[in-house]
Amino acid sequence: MSASNLQITGLCKRYGDFVALAPIDLDVAQGEFLTLLGPSGSGKTTLLSLIAGLSQPDDGQVRINGTDVTYGAPYERDIGMVFQNYALFPHMTVAENVAFPLQMRKTDAKATREKVMQALEMVHLPHVAGRYPRELSGGQQQRIALARCMVYRPSIILMDEPLGALDKKLRDQMQLEIKRIHRDLGTTIVYVTHDQEEAMTMSDRICLMNAGSIAQLGSPADLYFRPKSVFVADFLGESNLLDAVVTSRIGDEVRISVQGGANVNAMAYDAVIRDGKPVKLMLRPQNLQIHDGPPAEFINGGTLSAKLTDIMVTGSMTKLYLQSHITDAAPLVAAFPTNRLGGQYEIGQTLGLSWLTADAVAIAG
Repeated sequence: MSASNLQITGLCKRYGDFVALAPIDLDVAQGEFLTLLGPSGSGKTTLLSLIAGLSQPDDGQVRINGTDVTYGAPYERDIGMVFQNYALFPHMTVAENVAFPLQMRKTDAKATREKVMQALEMVHLPHVAGRYPRELSGGQQQRIALARCMVYRPSIILMDEPLGALDKKLRDQMQLEIKRIHRDLGTTIVYVTHDQEEAMTMSDRICLMNAGSIAQLGSPADLYFRPKSVFVADFLGESNLLDAVVTSRIGDEVRISVQGGANVNAMAYDAVIRDGKPVKLMLRPQNLQIHDGPPAEFINGGTLSAKLTDIMVTGSMTKLYLQSHITDAAPLVAAFPTNRLGGQYEIGQTLGLSWLTADAVAIAG
């Protein structure tokens, strides 16, 4: 990984007795796209605010490119910010909005004009330079806000729920746009969202936060396929979680007994998971295989029999809800491309479920 562009050490923030942010350590590499993800109240916006200098910490340090900026003003930090509400000046044209940061830095008029047009070209909107924000769509306004942020080439761009006000189609388009710009410029981006799909799509790494602390930090694939806690497994995507106890472990593979007596195999990536320990068996819906009737005696990872209780077609995907006789937990969910199923299953039918060991994860319970 490249040298650190942003270093956070022991950073914390309290409001009276309430701990908004527990002491956090975090390094962000030059050119990385890091997403701060989490539910409301998890501390992600508080952390972004401390990085930006919009509020001050009770303890800890923020360093940008090796310089301590913990108590420095926002304009001293070589950062740009993009907000959910765009924050464009309504009385200024697009070109004037984009030029504003350069004027504040006393850039000469000729260079300002050139840089403004370069920034507008970057977001594919040079033709709207003379318009006012009210004459633009929401997606265009957000791209202008991004152009204004990029025009002075800050070392780090901070984005606070920038796509939250857009509809799904526009959000998808803007995700691609932001990723393209990030790829072209190579600028470090720290991005805040509560949208799991957005984080999974755009990030080099995700910092998943909960109750003011980092729940897990890693690549989208690490968090999705190797969650370190039930919170991570449950927050990122849909998952089936079954109570179980470890009966043996060899390397990263464990044999576990699921509530009700079924013995199955799974992967374990946490050293605390060992013989006799209670765990949660995580099975992602798309990793479950369906069989007509009870499955074979044993298929690599494990097998269960379950009764089909509901079918939900969501378009390209169909979800099957199944109740296993060995557990009184919530129904299991299996997901498949709709064109693979062809309406061949009926409510009340007993089906077999199976999975591969590599697709099952034991999580410390």
